Amino acid sequence: MPPNLQAYRGSLLHFLADPAFSAKAHAYHADGLLIVADGKVQAAGDYASLHATLPPGTPVHDYRGKLLMPGFIDTHVHYPQTDMIASPADGLLPWLETYTFPTERQFGDPAHAGQVAEFFLDELLRCGTTTAMVYCTVHPQSVDAFFSASEKRGLRMVAGKVLMDRHCPEFLRDTAEGGARETEALIQRWHKRGRALYAITPRFAPTSTDTQLHLAGELARAYPDTFIQTHVSENKAECAWVHELFPQARSYIDVYDSVGLLRPRSMYGHCIWLDETDRARMADSGAAAAICPTSNLFLGSGLFDFAAADRAGMALSLASDVGGGSSFSMLQTMNEAYKVARLKGSYLPALRMFYLATLGAARAMQLEGVIGNFAAGAEADFIVLDPAATPLLARRNRAWPDSGASLEELLFALALLGDDRAVAATYAAGQPVYQRAAL
Repeated sequence: MPPNLQAYRGSLLHFLADPAFSAKAHAYHADGLLIVADGKVQAAGDYASLHATLPPGTPVHDYRGKLLMPGFIDTHVHYPQTDMIASPADGLLPWLETYTFPTERQFGDPAHAGQVAEFFLDELLRCGTTTAMVYCTVHPQSVDAFFSASEKRGLRMVAGKVLMDRHCPEFLRDTAEGGARETEALIQRWHKRGRALYAITPRFAPTSTDTQLHLAGELARAYPDTFIQTHVSENKAECAWVHELFPQARSYIDVYDSVGLLRPRSMYGHCIWLDETDRARMADSGAAAAICPTSNLFLGSGLFDFAAADRAGMALSLASDVGGGSSFSMLQTMNEAYKVARLKGSYLPALRMFYLATLGAARAMQLEGVIGNFAAGAEADFIVLDPAATPLLARRNRAWPDSGASLEELLFALALLGDDRAVAATYAAGQPVYQRAAL
């Protein structure tokens, strides 16, 4: 018997392609079996055909009546902002000055950073998120604290130290050269250590000098398999500020492109106020958008244009953007994404929303085959969703799966009515990392 062989029975769902562009985008097994060996997916399919392949004595965990699918992937979230989630402000820039920067100041204390990282990761897992692209603070110790906590749980996480050498309080300011040196040391300490991956992280163009942005681009070229994460075109006032600071740039995205920060494995948060040239350039470069609907609605930043992004062929994913975002739950993020799309004249089927939070995000991160679906050999990060987790969900889904209700209807109900309570269990590399307490 292979080491640590385990099997999980329940309804199985995972994605093979984007439902917006493929009629055969998902695989669904009403009575399915997921087989995991040594932390990786060995097989996924119908119980009737796969059960006979199991060696005698293989543990089979019974999740019948529940839905097993790959863990959610959150492509843009700030762990230091956990304690300031739901803080009031009349816009992005005042919100940063009033709440974000003072809160992040505390992460110079490793003990504080570690305590917040522990809570943050537990909250992600409780919501079914098994991978995230995470902003730390300007302090290197905030990165060490985060990766230490994720390593202890065996999680596939991407994170990086914020680079910020101007237009911020002195207590959060690094220098162009110092920030680059600290970033390189962190890359060498953490990138590809266990399941950790490093992201070069300029906060956003206004808080980095030209020198700092160029040095970030040099790091991106020196370490091409690292990630890049930053913000772009979130808010009209922010976009006007960028135009004043970088008058030579054609657009906000061009600021990053001109220094070599637009490439595969680069993730750009928000992408609301892009034009057609920007979207085409992102698609050509392999850069991806992290769509943050709860944050964009909370801060009044604007509505993401799904139709325009699809016409350009941009890589898309969904993100919570806590603490501008108001929920860690990717189900709640889907809820708001659906409404944003409707307000912009688009329609997001539930299947596509779940794709964007799993395989779509893995593709956007260039990690297809590693995470995001149940392909043989992929890391066994998966969740168990309970269609009857709340009285309302139980009533809405009371006849599933025997009523003839479609998978689309079930997923739509989970996205619009679900939250952390709908997650019965979370597994990382085949190991249980969260189990919902019995009601």
